Amino acid sequence: METEFGPKVIFELPGEIFITETVVNTWIIMIILIIGSLILVRNFEKTPKRVQNAVETIVDMIYKLTEQGMGKDKLGFAPYIGTLFIFLIVANLWGLTGFRAPTADTNTTFALAIITFIMIHFFGIRSKGVLKYLKGFTEPVPFMLPLNIISELATPISLAFRLFGNIIGGLIIMSLLYGALAGLSVKLGIPIPIFEVGIPAAFHMYFDIFAGVLQSFIFVMLTMVFVSMAMD
Repeated sequence: METEFGPKVIFELPGEIFITETVVNTWIIMIILIIGSLILVRNFEKTPKRVQNAVETIVDMIYKLTEQGMGKDKLGFAPYIGTLFIFLIVANLWGLTGFRAPTADTNTTFALAIITFIMIHFFGIRSKGVLKYLKGFTEPVPFMLPLNIISELATPISLAFRLFGNIIGGLIIMSLLYGALAGLSVKLGIPIPIFEVGIPAAFHMYFDIFAGVLQSFIFVMLTMVFVSMAMD
């Protein structure tokens, strides 16, 4: 059900398939990232120049982050971690463009959390074997089995709502702030909402930029920690 702060339905496909602004904005972000990546890497040379230096620095930082979070033996996860991190940063900052951030929708955050959940158990089983991995749910004592299962099931829920809550919270606060500033202009008899110019900038700095980047980092770090713990 669509709510006041919920994503709007842009159009409907046959079979009652609703395409919301979350889906459209996600498509746009994906296209921008794919085309941007192709443009940035198409003219790579043996001797790096300005743009290539910047790209290689970012890639190096991602590999170092993966190494610190998961260990040298798990550097194969770096491409996924880098992709996830860049997508989340762009998605969280998308509100600065005037459009709704895809991560302000539980469908997006739960999809990413479920991917992490699947990775945790898939790589955990592949690393330890089925029997040894399942035995881990009975540790440190067998009667902890139900609690361990609940804890595992709570992981994607916690990941999804932590990211969603912070992004939607900022969206709601900014919406209320703009409404209050517009109302103040009307109350003072000013035809132009001058209070909306400049004043919200500081709040955007925190809710859109600082919180957006921070939540991206937290989600990525938790993904690395959970997957690494399941494999070790």
